[in-house]
Amino acid sequence: MPESLRRVLAAARGADAGPGTGRALLVPGVGTPLEAHAAAAAGFEAVYVSGYATAAWRHGVPDIGLIAFGEISDALTAVTDVVDLPVVVDADTGYGDVVNVARTVRLLEARGASAVQLEDQTWPKRCGHLRGKSVEPLDVMVRKIAAAASSRVDDETMIIARTDARATDGLEAAIARARAYVEAGADAIFVDAPESEAELAEIAASVAAPLVANMSESGLTPMLPRERFDELGYAIVLYPTSSLRVASRAFARFFADLREHGDSSRWLDDMSSLGELNALVGLAEAEALEARVTEATATEVADD
Repeated sequence: MPESLRRVLAAARGADAGPGTGRALLVPGVGTPLEAHAAAAAGFEAVYVSGYATAAWRHGVPDIGLIAFGEISDALTAVTDVVDLPVVVDADTGYGDVVNVARTVRLLEARGASAVQLEDQTWPKRCGHLRGKSVEPLDVMVRKIAAAASSRVDDETMIIARTDARATDGLEAAIARARAYVEAGADAIFVDAPESEAELAEIAASVAAPLVANMSESGLTPMLPRERFDELGYAIVLYPTSSLRVASRAFARFFADLREHGDSSRWLDDMSSLGELNALVGLAEAEALEARVTEATATEVADD
C-alpha cells in the first residue's frame, strides 16, 4: 500500500502540516496510467486523476459534465493499478446528494484513492476556468462534505472541498464557503480560479486548513513558482492538465507532419525509443516474473 497523502503532506511540511513550515507538494494531473507511470518515474510523490484530463484523454470530450462516476472510477482504477503513489481523485460534485456522495467516497476509497475532491458546482459542472458556472446552496454542500467525511472507511483518506464561488459570487463568498467546509469536516480546501496573487494570499490568510492551488496554464489564476506558494502557505499545487496539453500539441503536430511528408523520420529525436517506452510500462518486470515462474515450474516438473 502506498503512503497516504496525509502523511506525505505532513512529511513535506512538518509534523503539523501547517503553512510555511516546509515545501508545497507539486501534484501533476493525469488522465491515463501511462502519465502516472511517467510521473512516478520522475519522482513525484502523488498524482491527481483529473476530471478534465479523464474527459479529454479517455473519452475525447470537454469537461462540461459529460462523464460521471463510472468513467472517473475506471480512470482511477487504471492509475492505482500501476503506481504505488497516493492518488487524489477529482470526484466532481459527488454525483448526487448526501447518499450519492457517501457511496462515491466509499467506492473511490476502495479503488485506491488517498484523497477525494468534491466541488460545489451545480450539475452539469464545468471546468473551473470556463464561463457559465453556478454553485449549489451552501447548506447543500455542507451536508455533502459532512457525509463524505463520515463515510470514509480509513481516517487517513482526505476529503478535499473545492468551491467555485469566486467566479459566481466573489472572493469573500468563496472564503466564507471554504471556512464552512472546514467546519463540516473537509481536510483541505481548494478555492478555484482566484484571479491574482493578492487573492491567493487573502485566501491563505483567511482559511485555517491545508490549501490547494490549481495551475491551469492560460487560465484565470496567475502562474507562481512552488517557492512562492510555499511562502503563502499552500500545501498542494496541482498541474491538472499540463501533460495533456503538451501531448495534445505534440501529437497534433506529428499527425500533420506525417500526413504531409509520409514518414516519421523528422520526429525520431523527439520520440521515445521502443526500449524506453517498454521500460516505462514495466516490460522488464513482466519478463522477469515470467522467467521466474517458468524456471520454478520447470524445476518442479523435473523433480517429479
